[in-house]
Amino acid sequence: MNYKRLLQATTLTLVALLPIACSAVQPTPPPPTATPVPTATPVPTPTPDVSRALFVIQEHFNASEYGEPRAALEEQGVVITVAALSPDIVTSYASVTEVQPDVLLSNVNAADYDAIIFVGGYPYDDDDPQVQQLAREVAAEGKLMAGICNGVIAMAKAGVLDGKRVTTLTYHPESELENEGAILTDATVERDGLIITGNGPGASEPFGIAIAEALSE
Repeated sequence: MNYKRLLQATTLTLVALLPIACSAVQPTPPPPTATPVPTATPVPTPTPDVSRALFVIQEHFNASEYGEPRAALEEQGVVITVAALSPDIVTSYASVTEVQPDVLLSNVNAADYDAIIFVGGYPYDDDDPQVQQLAREVAAEGKLMAGICNGVIAMAKAGVLDGKRVTTLTYHPESELENEGAILTDATVERDGLIITGNGPGASEPFGIAIAEALSE
């Protein structure tokens, strides 16, 4: 027997089988690593709508009764709109200041505002039908309504102060309010539900603060 040839054949067989054996013992590859899911960006909480207030002024309006409440409201971020009977510049009593209205009173929709403020002055038409109609619309909408000095008389004549505690300047005959069902007090600023009243120019600042506080509730 040719042992040399036998040895060579055996060696060749082992060499041929070696790749098969190696492939059989290959380690199982690890499972793929899961890709981390990115954390969702939190959705910001919506910012509540800002409050909107409408100032109603007439020719000869009182500058402090307009300016100080407006400043108090703007300090709280309230958006202010000014309405008047005409589009012309409105001049305050004693020509202290002038204001360009933003909108005609006849085009005002009470539902567009959170508060309507009737500014006083002298002389003042507290019988104007547009002013009285707006006051009635505000009451029907259940919105905050405020008046100072002669503005309170206009509200009373609109029939929206029946049974409400209100204040105004003492020179006004009590009958102008009581004949309309209002309850007159001697407070500087009076609040009765959605009605806020101020008794005159000296009440301008606390009157504005009271409106701002009511809007923040």
